[in-house]
Amino acid sequence: MNTCQSTLPDRREPLPPGKDPRYNTRSMKSDGKPLIVQGDGSLLLDVHDASFDESRAEISAYAELEKSPEHVHTYRISPLSLWNAAGAGWDEAMVQTSLDRWSRYPIPEIVARRIADLMGRWGSLRLRLDDSGSDDTLRLEVDDPALYDELKARKALKKWLLPEAGGFRIRLVDRGTVKAELIRIGYPVDDRAPLRDGEPLDLKLRNVTVRDYQLDALEAFVGHGRAGTGFGTVVMPCGSGKTVVGIAAMARIGMSTLILTTNVAAVHQWRNELLDKTSLESEAIAEYTGDRKEVGPVTVATYQILTWRPDRGGPYPHFDLFRRRPWGLIIYDEVHLLPAPVFRVTAEIQAVRRLGLTATLIREDGAERDVFSLVGPKRFDIPWKELESSGWIAEARCREIRINLPPEARVPYAMAEKRRKVRLAAENPRKIDIALQLVKNRHEDQILVIG
Repeated sequence: MNTCQSTLPDRREPLPPGKDPRYNTRSMKSDGKPLIVQGDGSLLLDVHDASFDESRAEISAYAELEKSPEHVHTYRISPLSLWNAAGAGWDEAMVQTSLDRWSRYPIPEIVARRIADLMGRWGSLRLRLDDSGSDDTLRLEVDDPALYDELKARKALKKWLLPEAGGFRIRLVDRGTVKAELIRIGYPVDDRAPLRDGEPLDLKLRNVTVRDYQLDALEAFVGHGRAGTGFGTVVMPCGSGKTVVGIAAMARIGMSTLILTTNVAAVHQWRNELLDKTSLESEAIAEYTGDRKEVGPVTVATYQILTWRPDRGGPYPHFDLFRRRPWGLIIYDEVHLLPAPVFRVTAEIQAVRRLGLTATLIREDGAERDVFSLVGPKRFDIPWKELESSGWIAEARCREIRINLPPEARVPYAMAEKRRKVRLAAENPRKIDIALQLVKNRHEDQILVIG
């Protein structure tokens, strides 16, 4: 049982593109070596080391947090974690240097080779405009002849990849599908094909000061117009102003925008924020939900209405919202909750700018790779500890209270299968008494109990 006075996700910020971690003075305040790198790619981080916060901030840019008990946190280097780092500007040398700095022991050779292999794949497949001048095809460039032969020989890819010298042609409508299929076999695509412009939108910011880190997130997303930018995911803690980043992106891009979010309450929140912080008038912001189905220059919709259909095997009647206007930007709020049907339609609209907003990229269904390939790689990630120390978000003080099972539940727990054990522990009736006591102890505070 965990109790926190402010419940905040623990994320960390990747270094800006091109910045070598060997010269990151923020990471050299301590001579500590809190990290153990294991041959299976897992990283064990000592919570009690003086350099824990600094090392965690750096490691989180290229490794995924798996477990965070009180003494040792476990991270894992995965293909997707490395490719997200590559999308944010890291390269193999930067990752290796970072691991060498924090590790107590030499990095296992198998891990070093795996990092080199996986990060070497980033940029080896590039999607560009078809130089033949065709308006309905793109060119997939392939540097490695062996990789070209492998892709050409894969039967599952034959219907999408049309071979030609040094690469393949693909149909414009297959752009997202090809990216999703290639990442499933271990090859990310660096998509550098241009994005189309949507209907112009006259939107100016007001009543808001965009903070430095929010501006950094915006710049990482738009990429100053560089090829291969204008789509991707921004990861920021709860309460840090992800909505402001989205609104600032709308103002910077200046095109008709579709905003997708989780529920009607979030729709109203976005609408209120747009009215408060921009020059938009009420009639320019449409609501597309179960209650109202309007479409305007800025339209805010729910995932639920888009994925509704009258019968299980039928079509999704509201998917035409994606085609009702020439959108220039689609914002996916809480992108880690994106439903599978919306992934499918997102695969069709790869020429539209796409911004994912979330406090975590972890999905219960393991579909982080679909967020990566269809919405876009992680462009920006900032540690909550940094925002906390700057005073932008509330200080989080967390305490864990361990509660024994009552005697009558111990034998059923010991005999249960692993999945059942999790449920029995979660339903420990003693937690209720502890929660009531905590509420009584803090009766003068505002209290939120989540179960």
